[in-house]
Amino acid sequence: MKTTRHSRRRLGGGKTVPSDPASTPNPPPRQRRQRAFTLIEIILALALVGMMAAVLVGGSARMLSDKPETADDVFWKSVAAARKRALLAGRDVRLGYVDDRENGKRFTIGEGADLKAFPVTAAPPDLAVNFMSAQKVVGSVVILAGQVVETQSLPYVTFYGDGTCTAFRIQIRAGVDAHVLSIDPWTCAQVLVPTDSFPR
Repeated sequence: MKTTRHSRRRLGGGKTVPSDPASTPNPPPRQRRQRAFTLIEIILALALVGMMAAVLVGGSARMLSDKPETADDVFWKSVAAARKRALLAGRDVRLGYVDDRENGKRFTIGEGADLKAFPVTAAPPDLAVNFMSAQKVVGSVVILAGQVVETQSLPYVTFYGDGTCTAFRIQIRAGVDAHVLSIDPWTCAQVLVPTDSFPR
């Protein structure tokens, strides 16, 4: 029996296939081409990774910043709210501080039914906040536990509809630690005290 170059072998079911790989018909070009990522797929993957990173970083930053607010933080938040309300309403808005057993320590803006409270949740039990005149009153200063403390206080300060406020100082005291912030009447921001630490 003659052997041919392309001998066939018999498969189950009576089908025959060529045994020579060279005689196998070429697969279509789509099957021959190797699968690779397109530029669009790479860009979409990078965008997805970037969005996930932004969500994770933002969430972790929020978790880290969930520390209790100090009295200073709550004060500046209430100042911003009082000034904004005065500007939007075009009328005077009062900012005060209340400390009672029933509702705790809190800054308040407005009056009556229009009152909004800003509680100082992380306040130490001996926290004391006093609004004082911009000018020091003679005879209103005492020494308390080695700290200079002023005793002449204002019941509230006023924010006006033109964006200005009463010129005042605020004294925040907890135990023996006390500090005073001077507030500029034109910007309602802290007055920066010049120091001699800068080179001349």
